[in-house]
Amino acid sequence: MEKQWLAPRMADLGTNAIREILKVVNQPGMISLAGGIPAPESFPLDLIERLTHQALATYGAGALQYEATEGFGPLREALVPHLAAQGIAAAADHILIASGSQGVLDALGKVCIGRGDAVAVEAPTYLGALQAFSPYGPRYCSLATDDDGVIPEALEAQLCREPVKLVYLVPTFQNPTGRTLSLARRKRIAALIQRYDVLLIEDDPYSGLRYRGEPQPPIKCFAPDHVAYISTLSKLFAPGLRIGFVAAPRRLREALVKVKQGVDLHTSTLGQALAAIYLDGGHLEKHLPRILNLYRPRQRALLDALERHFPAGFNWSRPEGGMFVWSEGPEGLDMERVYHRAVQHGTAFVPGKFFYTEPSQGLGTMRLNFTMADPHSLERAVAILGEVIRAEMVAV
Repeated sequence: MEKQWLAPRMADLGTNAIREILKVVNQPGMISLAGGIPAPESFPLDLIERLTHQALATYGAGALQYEATEGFGPLREALVPHLAAQGIAAAADHILIASGSQGVLDALGKVCIGRGDAVAVEAPTYLGALQAFSPYGPRYCSLATDDDGVIPEALEAQLCREPVKLVYLVPTFQNPTGRTLSLARRKRIAALIQRYDVLLIEDDPYSGLRYRGEPQPPIKCFAPDHVAYISTLSKLFAPGLRIGFVAAPRRLREALVKVKQGVDLHTSTLGQALAAIYLDGGHLEKHLPRILNLYRPRQRALLDALERHFPAGFNWSRPEGGMFVWSEGPEGLDMERVYHRAVQHGTAFVPGKFFYTEPSQGLGTMRLNFTMADPHSLERAVAILGEVIRAEMVAV
């Protein structure tokens, strides 16, 4: 009887593999390289009480009241210079606030995707986007990638082959690979989506976490009327506040407002008020170096440990920022088997196959997160992984 209560689309909605993995790894003594979450030490705890007092003093009961679906006015105004610093020209009424960037992804799936529509994604791609889109019945088209991210020729070939409803990319410090698209590729992709009149969803949660190198402009800078640009304050402020936002073309933005009204009316007003003061007061600029100084040595420790402990036949990304390193092993190695062995030895990661839309892809890949472990723990975890991998390679 209970099965009859569910809509047919629930058959297309699988369990979030990473969430299931995290249930296992949250055990005492486990060193987890599996999560994709900010370190608690990165949160501005010393600021929160002061920001809360200031929000209540500035906005009064308005900080606790129902708010416009589009978002809290002062936060939308504060996001205008924040986006302008990245090269995106957007007025406050061009911006919609959501409950995390995940809320934007779900809303975009709801307003854009019909059953059977072709949705082009990188191979590999962000699992959360697949989970947001899948209930609406898309047909995924995998785009080939290399060490520099998605290959524009692969996108062009797909756009020539058939009509594509939308393209989803994470161009900067991609989840799961950490790769970043070059300026030339960004311009090429912008030209393609304009020529074929297709919507690009540009997901950009990590670009603020740059440890070295020069920033790249968002693709939206080159094709503003064909890009829905999504970002979040989860990595730069506090994820528990659930502050995401999107700058999108007008008709799409209007549709997003309509579906958000039916989901949650609006995102938490108090959280938005805190975020507005955080941005307006210059606190992000002051706090961001603290976050970067926390993560930079952790990333370096992970990369150095991989050099020391991983066997021959492996290669991995060397990102200039973000939260992840992507590793690829030799053909025939099943990283899900390695994962189960590693957990028995107190270390966890995410097998890369969960980030592909084709079940046969990515068997020998793995995503490694470095933000949640100190350098000593990262060294120990990678040494354990190296031993487990060697044992598995002998067994294959």
